[in-house]
Order: sequence, then C-alpha cells, then structure tokens
Amino acid sequence: MNIKLDHIMPEPLASINHSEDSIWGNSVELKSGHRILLNASSGKGKTTFAGTIYGLRRDYSGTVTFDGEDIRSFDPDRWTDIRKTKISAIFQDLQLFPDLSVRENLLLKNQLTDTYSEVEFKQMMQRLEIDDKWEQPCGLLSMGQKQRVAIIRALAQPYQWLLLDEPFSHLDVDNTDRCMVMIHERTMEQKAGFVLTSLGSAHDYEYDYELKL
Repeated sequence: MNIKLDHIMPEPLASINHSEDSIWGNSVELKSGHRILLNASSGKGKTTFAGTIYGLRRDYSGTVTFDGEDIRSFDPDRWTDIRKTKISAIFQDLQLFPDLSVRENLLLKNQLTDTYSEVEFKQMMQRLEIDDKWEQPCGLLSMGQKQRVAIIRALAQPYQWLLLDEPFSHLDVDNTDRCMVMIHERTMEQKAGFVLTSLGSAHDYEYDYELKL
C-alpha cells in the first residue's frame, strides 16, 4: 500500500516555519515495503504525523491517500479493517490497559487476527528480557518495559505499514537493538514497510531513506 501526502499541513503547525525539505507542505510518497526514518526535533509534529496516517486526526489541509484513495472518504468500518490488517502503530503514550496484565493486553489484541500463540508471545518476551512480566499488570511496569510490551503487541497482526512514534525513548542501547531486530524480522516477513520517528538517532539501522519534518 502506497501512502501519499499531498501538501499536508496540520492546523496546529501552520504557524511554524518548516524547512524546505519538510514533509509538511510538500508532496511525499511512502512507497510500499520501504523502511523510513522520520527525523524531527520536538514540537515539529511526529505524533501528529502518526495520528494523521492512522486516521485519528482530520485537522489538516491537503490530502492523504492510500493507493490513490483519499482517507477522508473512509467510513469507520473501513478504518477498522485498515487498522486490523494494513497499519499497526506504537504511539508515544503506548495505549496499554494499565489494570490488565501483560498477558491480557497481548491476547486482547491477538484475538482480532489470531496471529501468535501464547508460547510465541512468551518467546518474544524472553528475547526482549521481560518474560518474567507475563502476569504483571501493565500499570506496574517501568516505561522501558511498557515500550517492549507495546512493540510486541504492535507486531501481533498483519500489516503493510508499521508506525513507530519514538518507541525506544526509555530503552538502553542493548534493548533498542533487540527491539529493532524483532521489528526488522517481522516487517521483512510480511514484505511491509515502517516509519520510525526519531529526535535524531538512527539506532544503527540501515533505512531505505530519511524524511524530515
């Protein structure tokens, strides 16, 4: 699925001076299967970008299209299908259910598409060194632990695009590397693409190209 941003300008960012190579106000195409780094300083709209592509925000001028279709024309049922099978996301606030355990958070998402077994989830948690948190309420986890749970949850569905809004901000280098390997494996497995927003670090990953806000 190709995503095109045609002279998009979010209303809250319209009064800010943007660089000539910013995606805001220009025509940019995110081509299917590409791995993209979206670099920006704070306040330039990384979270706004993710929310717009995910269909959560409509307060912008310009046009966003998926394979040529204007996303403003999508009804709730269409968005449900897109978020179930075509786009997955990790937002900065993570959106975990704090009173539910890690197991419940993962299995609740997994019920939508039956992507992984409990054994596979536990193996993924072991790789990210949080396997002892399976029955822990998410509200009691550290931010770094929550980020790793959110990453596993985002991978538990089919997707053509994965949106990652600063998903490693509370992780050290080793844990970030482990997460990047898992994201890369899952994305390549599905011949999908991803957009990783960052304050500047490329996390030692070779992206297809970089965009700026």
